[in-house]
Amino acid sequence: MAFFISESSQGEYVMKKILSGNEAIARGAFEAGVSFVSAYPGTPSTEILQTVANEYPAIHAEWTPNEKVALEVAAGASYAGARCMAVMKHVGVNVAADPLMTLPYTLIRGGLVLVSADDPELFSSQNEQDNRHYARFAKMPMLEPSTSQEAKDFMIEAVRISEEFETPVMLRTTTRISHSMGVVELGGEKGSRTPSLERHPAEWVMLPANARARHPVIEERILSLKACSDASPLNVMEMESSKLGIISSGVAYQYAKEAFPDASFLKVGLSYPLPEELIRKFAEQVDELWVVEELDPFMEEQVKALGIDCHGKDRLPLCGELNPDIIRSAVTGSALLDEDQPDLPPRPPSMCPGCPHRSMLWALKRNKCFIAGDIGCYTLGFLPPLSAIDTCLCMGAGINHAHGMATVFGPGKEKIVAVIGDSTFYHSGITGLLNLAYNKGAALIVILDNSTTAMTGSQDHPGTGVTVRGERTVNLDLENLVRALGIEWIRTVDPYDVKQTRKDVKEALAFEGPSVIISKAPCVLLKSRNVPGRALTVDTDACTGCKVCIGLGCPAIEFRDEKAHISDMCVGCGVCADLCAPGAIGGEK
Repeated sequence: MAFFISESSQGEYVMKKILSGNEAIARGAFEAGVSFVSAYPGTPSTEILQTVANEYPAIHAEWTPNEKVALEVAAGASYAGARCMAVMKHVGVNVAADPLMTLPYTLIRGGLVLVSADDPELFSSQNEQDNRHYARFAKMPMLEPSTSQEAKDFMIEAVRISEEFETPVMLRTTTRISHSMGVVELGGEKGSRTPSLERHPAEWVMLPANARARHPVIEERILSLKACSDASPLNVMEMESSKLGIISSGVAYQYAKEAFPDASFLKVGLSYPLPEELIRKFAEQVDELWVVEELDPFMEEQVKALGIDCHGKDRLPLCGELNPDIIRSAVTGSALLDEDQPDLPPRPPSMCPGCPHRSMLWALKRNKCFIAGDIGCYTLGFLPPLSAIDTCLCMGAGINHAHGMATVFGPGKEKIVAVIGDSTFYHSGITGLLNLAYNKGAALIVILDNSTTAMTGSQDHPGTGVTVRGERTVNLDLENLVRALGIEWIRTVDPYDVKQTRKDVKEALAFEGPSVIISKAPCVLLKSRNVPGRALTVDTDACTGCKVCIGLGCPAIEFRDEKAHISDMCVGCGVCADLCAPGAIGGEK
C-alpha cells in the first residue's frame, strides 16, 4: 500500500499509510527501536513477523521452532539491553507459559513485549481461550488496541512501560484487530539500544532464595502500575449521555460505539491492571453501567469486585465474537434483527487438490487404523469422505496419544497411528517421539513432511534450510534425526506412489516396535511441488460409478450423472488414477 501525505491539525504534514493491525504492530516495533523479533507462525499473528522481515531489514527477525523458544530468546536479547518482541497466537502462549510465569520475576533491561493474538469465534484455532487472564496470572501489564493506529502506538507505549517498570508487557490483539485495515500516521524511528553484557544473578537466577526476594518486587510493581493505569492516556473517558455508560476495550469498543454512538464510554487501553479510580469516577457519572467485552467477564468481575454494580455477561454471550447487533439487543432487551438472508450452500474446508497428505491418510484408513491427529492442514482429513482423523488436541499431542493408546491395548490388539506435520514435529513432536522410543512403545508415527508450515501460509522452519529472510541455513536431515531419537524402523516414502505407500504402511504396522514413516512431498502450493500441474480426465464410458475416487475427498473430483468428473482444479497428482480399478481416469502423471 502506497504512502500518502496529509496535513495535521497543527498545520504540519504527516505521512500516513493504510495498514492491518498486524502490519501496524510491526511498524510500532520499528518506531520503538525494537531490534530483535522472534515468533512461531499462527493465525492471526503470522503477518507481524513477516512484515518485520520484509520491510524492516535492520531488525533481526526469526521463526523459532516453537513459542517457548520465541519468548526465551527474546528474553535473552532483552537481558543484553536490546528492545525485543515475541509474537504468537493465543494457544502459543500456553506453550510459552513456563518461562512466562517466571519472567516478570526477573529484571528486564531492554523493553520486552509479548504479542498475544487471540481468536474469538475460533476461525483457525482449537479453543477460544481469553488470554487477558495470562496478564493477571503472570502479574504483568497488558495493552489492548482497538484500531490499527492504536496497534502501532500501543506497541511503542508497551516498550516504554516495559523499560520504565522493568517488566515484560503483553500486547493483546484479536483476529478483527489483527486483520482489519486502517489509516495509520507514521512516525520516526526512536533508535535501538546498544546491547551490553551485565551480570544480575540475584535478578536473573531464579533459585528459590532469589525468587522469594523478587516476589514482593512484583507486588509493589503492580501497585505502581495501577497508579500508572489511572493516569494513562490509553484509558479515556468519552462523556456523552449520562443515561448509559459502557466500559470496553479492543474491538468490542468499536462494536459498542457503533451500537450506541450517544452513550458515554470508558475506553480501556491499558486493561491490566485496570484503572480502578477512573472506573469509580466514570461509574458515578452514569445511570446504567455496562461492561462490554468478548469472551470472559475479565473486566466485569474486577469492576464488580470494586463494589460497582454493572451489566455484562448476564446478558451478553460468553462465546464467540460480538457485533453491534448483539450488543444493541443485549442492552435494549430487543430481539436480534432477523434479516432475510439467503441460504448459502455449505462450504466446508478441504485439503487442496493434489495435497500429498490425502493419499497417505487414505492408505492408513484402508488399514482400519485409529489415527491420532495433530495441528496442521492434515487435520482437515477429519472431514468426510476421508474421515481419517480420530483425535486432535494440541501441537505435538498426537504422538503421545498414539503411544498411550497403543501401550494400554498391548501388542497386536489395535492399529494405532499418529500423523504429524514437519513443522509441528519440530515444534513439539520430537520429545514425544523420544518418549515413544525410550518407553518401548509400539505405535506407528507418520511425519507428513511437505517442506513448509502450510496451514499458516507457507512459512519456513528448521527443516526447510531457509530463514524468514530467504537466507540459506542448516537443513535438518529428518531421517537421521528420527534415528538419533532411538527409532530403528524408518522409511521415507513418496505419498503419490500409492502402491508403494500402501506396502510400506502395512510393513510398518506389522513391525513389533515403534516405527516411523516420513511421507515426503512438498505442498502443492509451493513452487517446488513435484506434481505435473495438468488436469486429468475421466473416460465416462469406462467409468463404472464405483465412487472409489470420490472417497479421496479431492475437491477436483465431482460425481454427477452416476459418473466421476474432474474439474480444472486438478493438478495432476495421479492418485485417483492409481485407485481407479477400471482405468477410467487418465492423462499425464
